[in-house]
Order: sequence, then C-alpha cells, then structure tokens
Amino acid sequence: MIVAGSAWLLWPRAGGEFVTGMPAHRDNGAEARFVIKFVPGQQYMPGTTPYGLGEPLTGMAEVVRDFEARFPDTRVELITVPAVREYLVTQLSSGNAPDILMVNVEDVWVDMQKGWYVPLDPYLEAPNPFVREQGDPSLPGYDQWWDMFKYQAVSRGKAAPDNLNYCISFDMVETGIFYNKDIFREVGIEPPATWDDWLASMAKLKAAGYIPLLMNRDSFNDWTVDLVFDQLYYDILPGIDLVQDPVREAYLEGYLDWDELCFLFERGYFTEKDPRYTELWTHLYDLRQYCNQNLMGTDLAREFVTQKAAMLWMSTQFTYRLTGDRHLAFDWGVFYVPRFTAATSRFASNTDMCVIGGAGTQYEVSNSACSDTGDPATSERLKRVIALLQFLMVPENYARVVNEYPSMLPNVLGVPVLPVVQPFADILERRYTTTKWVYTFDLKFNDIQARMLELYLNDGIGHEEFMRLQVDNVRTATRNLVSRKPIDMSRLEARWKELAPLRAGMEGLPHE
Repeated sequence: MIVAGSAWLLWPRAGGEFVTGMPAHRDNGAEARFVIKFVPGQQYMPGTTPYGLGEPLTGMAEVVRDFEARFPDTRVELITVPAVREYLVTQLSSGNAPDILMVNVEDVWVDMQKGWYVPLDPYLEAPNPFVREQGDPSLPGYDQWWDMFKYQAVSRGKAAPDNLNYCISFDMVETGIFYNKDIFREVGIEPPATWDDWLASMAKLKAAGYIPLLMNRDSFNDWTVDLVFDQLYYDILPGIDLVQDPVREAYLEGYLDWDELCFLFERGYFTEKDPRYTELWTHLYDLRQYCNQNLMGTDLAREFVTQKAAMLWMSTQFTYRLTGDRHLAFDWGVFYVPRFTAATSRFASNTDMCVIGGAGTQYEVSNSACSDTGDPATSERLKRVIALLQFLMVPENYARVVNEYPSMLPNVLGVPVLPVVQPFADILERRYTTTKWVYTFDLKFNDIQARMLELYLNDGIGHEEFMRLQVDNVRTATRNLVSRKPIDMSRLEARWKELAPLRAGMEGLPHE
C-alpha cells in the first residue's frame, strides 16, 4: 500500500480530483442482469493520464468492452474508492462493497474470519475457461488457472494464515534507486556495492551541492525498516523462525509472522535488550543525513527531474514518469539498495538486500459478489465476477492493460516484460523480506511509529527516548493483537525449546 500510495501522491490532479473515464458500454444498459463494480486501481483506470504524460489510458476499457460483448447481460462499472480502511470496514460489513476490490492482502488476513472476502481456491485450482476454449492443452491455464501466474511463489505465497487464497496477484512491483548518471559522472562515483560505499558516495554528492537521496517518511517507516531489519536478523533466523507455513514458505523463506513476533517480543526481542533492534534505528538515522530536509512535503519527482537531487528511492511505477518526459535533460539508471558488510555492523549478514516488493495490484472478491443468493456455492453473480478476472488474465487481454505503459511487472506467463522495467524484474528474483512491520499490527501502531520515527530522524528526540517510545508501542500492539487472535503458545514454546541449541552459538541475542 505504501508503494501504491507513492504513485497516488505523484499522480496528476484536475480540479482537485482524479480525472477518470468510463468504458462506453455496448447494449448492456440499466437492465443488465449483472452489474459488476470493479476497482481496477489508479494505474489502470481508463481516462487517466499517468503523470500528465502521453494519452489517456484505454486498455482496461477495451478489455471490459470485449468482456461485455461476450456477456451481453453484464455491465462492468470501473470505479475509484477511498484507499482507507475506514471505507473498507464500512462497506464490507454492510455488504455494499464493490465486487472486486484492490486491497493489500495482509490487510485482508486481518479480517479473513469475518466472511467479507470470497476464497478463490476452487477457481484457481480449476481451468481458466477462456484458455480451455482455445483447445491447446499446453497453454498455461488449461488445467488450472494457477498455472498462468508467472511468479508462482509470490502468488501462492499470498495464502492467508488459514491456508485459503483470497487474493489475485495481478501484477508485480518493486522498488529501486533511480539515479542521475550525469551527476554520478560529474562527481566521479558509481552505483555502490555496499552500504558504506553508498554513504561515502552520498557524502561526495552532498559536498558537491546536490541532495544525495530523495525519500519520504513512509519510505523510511516501511521499506527501510524492513531492509535493515532483514540485514541484521537474517543470520539468526534459523534460531528464531518458529513456524514454517507449508503453503507460503516457498515464497517467504523464513518470514516472521505476527504470532512469532509477539512470542519473540515476550522474550526480549525488539526491546532495549535486543542489540540488533537498537542498532536498526541508528542506520536509518545515518541514512537520513543525506536526504531531503522535509520528509513530508517535498515534491520528490520535481526535485529529481530538475536535477537538484542525484537519487530517488521509488517504485517501478515511476519509470513512466521518466520515459514519458520528452524534456528530461539527463541520462538515468536504476540500482538496488546495497548490502551491509562487517564494516557496517557486527550483525551484518553479508547477503544481498532482500525483496520488499512482490505483488503489486492485488484483487479480492468481496461478499457483495454473492448478493444474489448469499452463498458462493450457488451464486451465479459470483461466477460472472470470477469470469471477468479470468478474462482479464488471458495473455492478449492482460498485455493490453499491464503493458499499456511501463509501470508494473506482468505476472502472466507469455506476457513480455517491457525493457525499461527489466531492472526491477531482476531485483524481484531475490528472496523476500524477513517481515513487514507495517502490515503486522494495527493502524495505531503504524501511526505512532511513523510520528516517533520522524521526530527521531529530525533530532526532535534522542535515540534513547525513541527506543522507549518504540518498545512501548510494540508492547501495546502485541497485547492488542493477542487479545483479538490468541496465540498457540504451546506450539511456539515447544519449537522454541527445540531451537535452543542453534541459538546457543549465536551472538548478541537477548538474555533467555
């Protein structure tokens, strides 16, 4: 959601609102048997002009018109909705949500027990009918819809803790460091191989009068926290990763879920007793010294394209802002955040930085899709909603949407990656992050961490005071979470004892 929010903030507005366009329906008028409300996401909304460059988007409208032609009793309405949880809770709890929503799947997991979302496993495990009708058994999707997904581990790794899938990982997204090659040549630096090289290069850029790196508060609070956390904790995962989910493990490879984090916190991890956790925030502070002064109000895109800054940490979606700008006066490239070494930290894993991207646009089917019968097993309306998603993922339809302009990475086999976003596809081949803090707890935890982190990074409070506040925040968040979703403590405790011999040889662990 942070990645999507970054693109949202950079999108052009007209009259204070986003300009949107609806597909021209054929004869599927007000008397249509099925009216499907679909939230495609701003990056695919027909009529919008990404970053104010080029022609308005048409791809999704074209595919929708073709779908309506196949099903004359159906009309599809493409809509935008507020990207806030309050809206989702209100609409989903009342049964009035759009039929197809775009929600980060970790937020879906929080509500999976409420019956708001439709499990998609029966459809994913069955053939895609639009592929099957082509009559070629070698085509992905002929036997199972699942087989069409290019990033299998990512897509299947989005199964919820109940081992059901509520999410279609429609496309992929990753972050990277966009850099001005002309400025790098002027200063005499290259894309760095290590974290310390990166800081040294930024010192040179700052001395030369440039803003070394453009970031905002949310990038620090989300991406940077997760990357640095992974670098410091990766080596001790064998001793603290207590649960390996059989469905998601192929993708997550050691991911620490909410119950594990709560359990570990009670044993001194993520507190003042945990030297890795206290050190984490000092690396963020060091990086902040080379960033834009205002982490909340700076126009990051403008500062980069006007060459006031040498680097910008942004997602795949920013690619089109650069490729579509005919007045751009410099050469640019992309590299990924470099790894820690022993020179950076005694806890450095000395492994490449992990992936913090993955599934980009994530579609879920709400309980509104079953409004005709209230039962997924008997709902004809639900079948038509699923058919729309299946139709969208036929390669020739999918390419018209995802590859209409360079923004997201395709997640359907047979759809090429546009050359300009290939560097992000290469980054996405790395292993996934150890955990995602802003998706683990609640909105209150995220808000407090973001506000306290901003104070700390801007010298409003010192490291000791920040740690006290942060540990209190984690303590409150874990207690709130456990009160809502009790932990199987006996299971975790048993595994904890089994791993004790591994931890015995590890450095810098909280006292057990």
